[in-house]
Amino acid sequence: MRDSLPVPAATMTHFLLALFSTALINNFVLQWPLGVDPLLQADASNRQRVHALGLATTGLMLLSSVLGHVLYRGLLQPWGLAALQLFIWLPLSLLLIKPLLRLLSRVLPRLPFEGLWPLLLGNAGMLGLLLIGARDDLDLATLSAMSLGAGLGFWLVLSLFSDLRQRISTNDIPLPWRGLPIDLISAGLMAVAFFGFNGLIKT
Repeated sequence: MRDSLPVPAATMTHFLLALFSTALINNFVLQWPLGVDPLLQADASNRQRVHALGLATTGLMLLSSVLGHVLYRGLLQPWGLAALQLFIWLPLSLLLIKPLLRLLSRVLPRLPFEGLWPLLLGNAGMLGLLLIGARDDLDLATLSAMSLGAGLGFWLVLSLFSDLRQRISTNDIPLPWRGLPIDLISAGLMAVAFFGFNGLIKT
C-alpha cells in the first residue's frame, strides 16, 4: 500500500496550496507589497467598479503570467536571451489590457470596465509574478496557480479595503490623518490581520 498520494491528486493538492498560499498568506498587496497603487486609487464608493477592477486584475495576471512564461521558456531561454525578459514582459502586459477589458465588457456588460487601464497598468503584480517564476524556475501549473491566487487575493483585499474606507469615511478623523495617512494605516492593519493566515497551511 502506497503512503504517497497518486500523481493527479498530488498535482491538484500542489495547485490548491499554491493558489491559497498566494491569495491569503503571501498576499501580493499586503505582504510584498505589489499593487498598492491601484488599491489606494480605486473608487471605494462604487462597488461594481471595485469588482470590475478585481476581475480584470485577476484575468490580466493569469494571462500575462501564462503567456510571459511560455515566451520566456520557449523563446528567450533557448536563444540565450533571458536577460531581455523585462523588454518582453512589460509590452506583453500592456498589449493585453485593452483586449481583455473589451472582452470582459462584452461578457459582463453590467460591470463598468471602462477607464480601468491606468489602474491595471500601474499594478506591479504582473511583473512580480513573472520575475518570481523565473527566479524560482516554476513550472507553468504552479505559476498559473500563483497568478490566479494573486489576482483573487488582490480582489479580496480590494473589496475589504473598499468596505473599510466607506466605514471610516463617516467618522470624525483628525484633519492631519485624513486621506492617504488613514488609508495607509488601514492597509497596515489589514496586513497584520492577514498574518493570522500564516498557520493555515503547514508544509
